[in-house]
Amino acid sequence: MFEWIANLFAELHGHVFQTAVLPLLHAAGYGGYAELAFDATEVFLIGAIEITLLAIVLGALERNFPLEQQDEEEKRVDVIYTLLQRLGFVPLLMFALLTPLIDGFDGWLRMHDVIPWKLEDALPALNASPWLSFAVYVVVLDFVAYWLHRWQHRVTFWWSLHALHHSQRSMSFWSDDRNHLLDDVLMDGAFALVALLIGVPPAQFVTIVVATRVVESLSHANLRLSFGRIGEYLLVSPRFHRVHHAIGFGHEGRARGCNFAVLFPAWDVLFGTANMDPVYPKTGIRDQLEGKEYGRGFWQQQWLGLVRLGSSLAGRN
Repeated sequence: MFEWIANLFAELHGHVFQTAVLPLLHAAGYGGYAELAFDATEVFLIGAIEITLLAIVLGALERNFPLEQQDEEEKRVDVIYTLLQRLGFVPLLMFALLTPLIDGFDGWLRMHDVIPWKLEDALPALNASPWLSFAVYVVVLDFVAYWLHRWQHRVTFWWSLHALHHSQRSMSFWSDDRNHLLDDVLMDGAFALVALLIGVPPAQFVTIVVATRVVESLSHANLRLSFGRIGEYLLVSPRFHRVHHAIGFGHEGRARGCNFAVLFPAWDVLFGTANMDPVYPKTGIRDQLEGKEYGRGFWQQQWLGLVRLGSSLAGRN
């Protein structure tokens, strides 16, 4: 059904690589890295197209139907995070770095007559239908993302990094990638590792990452938008996720927060962390009301994250 889109993108990918990337590689004396550069060009183009479409669609919605007034300076910093993450593709980089390690471990096991387990072993039907396998992998990886997200809030040193994401008090669709770089490495590395261990094919992993990030961009949008009585239980909406970012109950309490799901709110319902109140609260962290600073610019935010991490590891609040 989407074959014509794939063919069109393949033509664009090949053209950009042959006419721009490859000549630059040879001119710089790095022609031996052509294969790696070919893959990097692909993910860069995917990210560029993704960002452009999100900026057009969600940008128009936020301009015409804003929930609240935006802090434009804060938004510009979030744009930097988005460009770094989505054009650099940290999760795909982690997937690429971990692949040879997993493959090597897989080969070592097979040499010792141990066949590594894959998800297809438990569900052979996945081999017969790429659509079914994609759907199953999405559900499994979203379950993993839910628990990783909960650990970001519960593990003290991890929260010291993840707090940067929650310090945004003027949320927009750009805010999804507002993360400390170490937080990205931990989260994306764990996510990619699980994907490799259960046998997610690289092409499907790329698609899952992109689809997930599109939903996450929407869920952070500056919009008064819910998906209705039934829809709120099917897909994470801007209302559902805004409550997760709310001052106080968004990251406090018994579970150290609520509404952790990335795609499917069913995980929060199942594990008792769902908050379905039809509200659009102010976002941020409670101690910001008392004057705690999380940084205004990119480098200050990254530095203060390291300071919080050091204090956490030293056992100080």
